[in-house]
Amino acid sequence: MGDLNTDLADLRVAVAEHLPEEVAPVLKADREKFVGIVAEAAVKPGVAMPDFTLPDAGGARVRVADGPAVVVFYRGAWCPYCNLALRAYQQELLPELENLGVKLVAVSPQLPDGSLSTNDLAFTVLSDVDNELGRALGITFRQDPEIKPTFDALIGDVEKINGAAEWELPYPTVLVVDGEGVIRYIDVHPDYTTRTDPADILAAVKAL
Repeated sequence: MGDLNTDLADLRVAVAEHLPEEVAPVLKADREKFVGIVAEAAVKPGVAMPDFTLPDAGGARVRVADGPAVVVFYRGAWCPYCNLALRAYQQELLPELENLGVKLVAVSPQLPDGSLSTNDLAFTVLSDVDNELGRALGITFRQDPEIKPTFDALIGDVEKINGAAEWELPYPTVLVVDGEGVIRYIDVHPDYTTRTDPADILAAVKAL
């Protein structure tokens, strides 16, 4: 397996080099606020996965807690770190999970039609509109309103892309849910430029 977090660190450098001069320090300062944060409100292993059905990219409703499954929360297709992680999970994790009979599901607050922009994904992508599931899991946060104009200038209106009344996002998070719908593993990353390593996810799945 490759080293996902090394690739993410390289991406962080590349993004910083290509950002407009007035934008780079704003995003750097915003990210650094999340480094070292512990998501204390997040659910703990042993808790039942909330029984939600969410729309997929085509609008069909899919039951998230239908385990065994690996559920990956990401910010949206507009986030380059999310796209890098999802591609890595597809390449390095999906074949192993399929052999084990475990589903891979990605969830973001992005509206169903927007989720199609995470193209070339061979696993289910669901829309947690208004972050209801993410909030129930204790993994969401409200983005600082002062950073919003910077995001709008770079990628467009995140509230419209995600369809949320408030500018709320999930922390990048991986959950492993067993066949009974119980969460057996959760890893939350408030620093959105880091992610759960595929090897760690696979180890948690094999421990089911």
